Amino acid sequence: MAHEAKIHEAQTKILRDLLFVKSLRFADLVTVTGLEADHAKFHIKRLVELGYLDRKSGKYALSVKGKEYANKLDTDDNTIERQPKSTCFLILHDTKTGKVLLQERLKNPYYGFWGFYTGKVKWGESIYETAVRETLEETGLVTSPKDWKHRGIYHEIVKHEETGEIVEDKIFHAMYCEEFSGKLMEKFEGGRNFWATTEERRAYPKTYKSIEVEERAVKRNIGFVERVDTYGADEF
Repeated sequence: MAHEAKIHEAQTKILRDLLFVKSLRFADLVTVTGLEADHAKFHIKRLVELGYLDRKSGKYALSVKGKEYANKLDTDDNTIERQPKSTCFLILHDTKTGKVLLQERLKNPYYGFWGFYTGKVKWGESIYETAVRETLEETGLVTSPKDWKHRGIYHEIVKHEETGEIVEDKIFHAMYCEEFSGKLMEKFEGGRNFWATTEERRAYPKTYKSIEVEERAVKRNIGFVERVDTYGADEF
């Protein structure tokens, strides 16, 4: 997938200023932005080419793409705001054996850690679709959206133990399922899957600090949980 073209600082300013008006003529846009006419003309033309601006009846306005981009701006300093990632932690529960599916992470960060497998929510995708897709991709098992249950939200902020720097900010949807079919894919690039009882998973030396929250979601709705965890350089 191709990366979007980098937006110049002057172009970001144009998009920011158009957030607060329906549309502007070229001369008015030059006045609002404070750019020289030649510079404004170059950058406006580029934004139209990139699909961030629409030009109708001699006026310029944010396109749908432009609105989506500009809406992420911190309007005080014209920078894109960092936002928490939206993801799911996924619990497949084999009620016949009492075991749940765990995954050993074989990629950085958290190399060698055990825990419930997770998956990022893609643009335009429901969390139920995410659960089905990620389960098939990472375990080979087939599930249905109707069989997944939403058991709450977990907001986790991770800080570097030595520096105090925030290294991760994620909002997890806790998803639970008892109905699945197919053959388990035990190993894949980036991970290894394994069925485990509560006692077995608590015996693993490297588990995520969020494991206690995730284990609660096996049995019941967790509601909303928010916390800060720290990891050292040798862990993260």
